[in-house]
Parts: sequence; structure tokens; C-alpha cells
Amino acid sequence: MAKEIERKFLVTGDFEPFVTRRTHIIQGYLCKDPDRTVRIRIRDNHGFITVKTRNHGCERNEWEYEIPVDDAHEMLTACPGCLEKTRCLIDAGDSLTWEVDIFAGANSGLVVAEIELPTADTPFERPSWLGEEVTGDKRYYNSNL
Repeated sequence: MAKEIERKFLVTGDFEPFVTRRTHIIQGYLCKDPDRTVRIRIRDNHGFITVKTRNHGCERNEWEYEIPVDDAHEMLTACPGCLEKTRCLIDAGDSLTWEVDIFAGANSGLVVAEIELPTADTPFERPSWLGEEVTGDKRYYNSNL
């Protein structure tokens, strides 16, 4: 079983000088049940299906598998309200990476940073461009955007 341990923050400052890579993402949800979500994602030209369980603090179970991109495109047609974002990667040291998502469309203007951690108590440096922590705030779950 795969475990996702992630902290999420709003972005309030200029992170752009630190970006090392960008990727384009389109995603939608086949299931948005709070106990289980099933996400379809196209990242650049690769398709993925991801199943996640309910959050317990900053932890939850997660399984992600690559699928044919044509299948992902087809599955997205069954997902109401797909979202689009640009993901910017920033080195956070100690083999950690900040993922900063710049949302488009109906969520334009929203910028959120996430960091995946090996354990819930792993220390990490908070860059000056981070704002309020929103880990566990349902308003910022991608499935609710």
C-alpha cells in the first residue's frame, strides 16, 4: 500500500526564480466520495489513474498507475468540471520537492504549494513565498475545486 504524506500551503510570494521544471496537468474525478477519490490525470502526454482514501491529518493511502493517454482523454469526458493547472517544481533540499500549482480557468488566481514528506514529522524549510498552511482544509482539495 502506498502512503501519501503531504503538507499544503497557499502561495503569497514570488517563487518563480526557484522553478526548475514545469508541467501541464488536466485532471478530473470519476469519484469524489470523501472516503475515496478516483482521479484521471493527463500530465504532459501521459495518462494516470489515481485512487486516494480519506485524509487523516496530512496522511492518506494513494495508488497511482500510468494508463494509455488516449484512455485518459476518453475517461475525462466522464468527469464533470475538469481542472487545469501548471505544476512548477522547486528543490526543497534533503531530496524533497515543492510542487507549486498555478490553477487556470474557474480557479484562475489560486496558487498552492505542496510538499510530500517521508514521515509526518519530517522537518522542512518554509520558503519566504509560502503563506497560510491549508493542509486538511477541504476547500483546497483538488477534488473540490
